Amino acid sequence: MFRRVYLDNAATTPIDPRVVETMLPFLTEKFGNASSIHFFGQEARASVDKARHQVAALINARPNEVIFTSGGTEANNLALRSADPLVRTSDSVPHIITSAIEHPAVGAVIEDLEKAGASVTYLPVYDNGLVRVEDVCAALNENTVLVSVMLVNNEIGTIQPVREIAELVKEVRATGQKILFHTDAVQAAGKTVVDVQQIGCDLLTVSAHKIYAPKGVGALYVKRGTRLKAQNLGGRQERGFRGGTESVPLIAAFGKAAELAKEELDNDSTKLLSMRDDFETRVFETIEGAFLNGEKDRRIPNISNISFDGVEGEGLLINLDMQGVAVSTGSACSSGSLEPSPVIRALGRDDNLARGAIRFSFGRMNTEEDINRAIELLPGCIENLRRLSPNTSATSAV
Repeated sequence: MFRRVYLDNAATTPIDPRVVETMLPFLTEKFGNASSIHFFGQEARASVDKARHQVAALINARPNEVIFTSGGTEANNLALRSADPLVRTSDSVPHIITSAIEHPAVGAVIEDLEKAGASVTYLPVYDNGLVRVEDVCAALNENTVLVSVMLVNNEIGTIQPVREIAELVKEVRATGQKILFHTDAVQAAGKTVVDVQQIGCDLLTVSAHKIYAPKGVGALYVKRGTRLKAQNLGGRQERGFRGGTESVPLIAAFGKAAELAKEELDNDSTKLLSMRDDFETRVFETIEGAFLNGEKDRRIPNISNISFDGVEGEGLLINLDMQGVAVSTGSACSSGSLEPSPVIRALGRDDNLARGAIRFSFGRMNTEEDINRAIELLPGCIENLRRLSPNTSATSAV
């Protein structure tokens, strides 16, 4: 049996053993409901409070600005559907600004708001995958109530100029206009510094399963003074923003993972950057017709998105998986789609290169042996697929 290699950490990460150790007691003897006032309940409440402090510390927020949710998708929905300027009645059509490469957890919500009557500006990202601040400035108008631009793109890893965008929003707010800035930081946390004070955002989303914790829990940062309308009714949990009994085991695990992510950020980033750069150097030295997607330098250290000319990404993914290497053709939330990645198309790539894009994403648990195994298999897989493909030019098409 061959050794399996997991290079899809942007989709989800394995759970760190230290996180498992923290979570286990809350699946057994520490089973109380955090809303109960007896000992068992207060024991659970203490663990939720501790986790809130840990997650807040990761993003440099106040603990009471952290709202626990079931994950990044719910947090994004809470932020985008509940923003005070959007839910207030107005004679004017509310205007939203977002990027053309948002994760579906943001993009689908904004599309739904557009169908409900909102006006939306979708900002281009050009060939480097970056939003231009001047485009945001040009798009702002007297009806703009919400700007949502992700901190890090989940497919190509580019780091957007969110601090500069937040400054523009702040300037508009200073005129008396009600406007909020939200950023999806799900892919950023644990890979680069995420500091809500430095960014200056009103709302920010994080998710546990991207930082070596279980799936099913996330959080929304809500800046003090920012008004939201609750989406989940039925209880006063999470300051009334998110009714429902808290999942104490998952929240405790999230807290521990956030603590580790903060403590080990420098070491993890150094390791991941070295691993990614070594991988890319060897790919571009050994494989003709390979093209990096997105900005080379302004990106997080663990994502490498490469298009292979004359190769269907889906076929390459399957070939690698059959030999034990797990990668992705893009966002896990868009898997199953036969269309070229909208993110790669937004860079100006043609359908050939967009369909040939593969995301390799590295994590804390990966080793040099993993990289060696991927590099050993990749050229042969590509050669076989090109031999079978009617398009074997292996030339650039941008």
